[in-house]
Amino acid sequence: MIKYPTLKDNFTIGITAPSSGIPENCHHFMDEIKERFKDVNLIIGDTVMTQYKAKSSHMNKRAKELNEFLQREDIDIIIPPWGGELAIEVIDKIDYANIQPKWIMGYSDTSLILLAITLNTGIATAHGTNIVDLRGKYSDKTTSAWERVLKLQRNEEIVQYSSEMFQNSWTHHIPTDYIFNFTEQTKWKSLSGNNVKIEGRLLGGCIDVISHIVGTPYGDVNRFRNEYIGEEPILWYLENCESSSVTCRRMLLQMKYAGWFDNVSGIIFGRTQVDEAVDGYTMIDVYEDIADELDIPILYDVDCGHQPPQITFINGAYGIVEFDNGKGKVTQKFI
Repeated sequence: MIKYPTLKDNFTIGITAPSSGIPENCHHFMDEIKERFKDVNLIIGDTVMTQYKAKSSHMNKRAKELNEFLQREDIDIIIPPWGGELAIEVIDKIDYANIQPKWIMGYSDTSLILLAITLNTGIATAHGTNIVDLRGKYSDKTTSAWERVLKLQRNEEIVQYSSEMFQNSWTHHIPTDYIFNFTEQTKWKSLSGNNVKIEGRLLGGCIDVISHIVGTPYGDVNRFRNEYIGEEPILWYLENCESSSVTCRRMLLQMKYAGWFDNVSGIIFGRTQVDEAVDGYTMIDVYEDIADELDIPILYDVDCGHQPPQITFINGAYGIVEFDNGKGKVTQKFI
């Protein structure tokens, strides 16, 4: 049975940086975060405001602080500042057995930690926005849904819809009141071109990083299936930050060979900036190949990942994803 944390009213946010911290030239982001959350209790770790050689601090310091925050009863939700590159250094140092069930939310490199926690403990985790992206005067409808989602109780359900517009590229130096610069119209796509409805237990994250725990004790999907969800199918959501089409193809095949796609109901892929073909081989070719091999429906360009806004997906929740003429609907049940 999946264990769902519940975000209470008057919650306390713990901010720690298990991957990258905030470099000095971006320290003003924290002032904006404090202003945005002036009515919320913030506990800010020592790792947050430092960054050196692709990480916030030494892996032991990052792991120690993450474990402390995961175990503290006065922290209701952990939201890292953002992702990074080397969260994988702390995966084997997380004290999975002593985590106090609470929400941890983020994406990019943080998604590796989220997936590892859910797979190894059965505790649901939230793939969604990070704290830096919440520092704006306002939040768009899609991004701001995170709080409603995380306040859901067991046996309740919540519906989210595809966004109207999305941000194509990052412009940190010219943020809007919403932080993001929405310039492109959102249009989800179905590989078959038909309307699609897919159901299953949600698991996923940034394929660039979660693929690196395939075949390790921290990425044992078959054990997770046996212990927590039984015969229910898995609905994977994946997003590609920067991997080439052929690299993404190799990652998906490794996941397939390791049994991650056994009893899979479908895969939904987030928007990606990767649009360069390798010897003619494109990301669409990647989607077509895995769809043919697994005989499953594929959706892509969904609201997930590095081209915000993004829907808050809950690892472990029962998801129903519906696609109709470019629009998407995501129902998540805490059962």
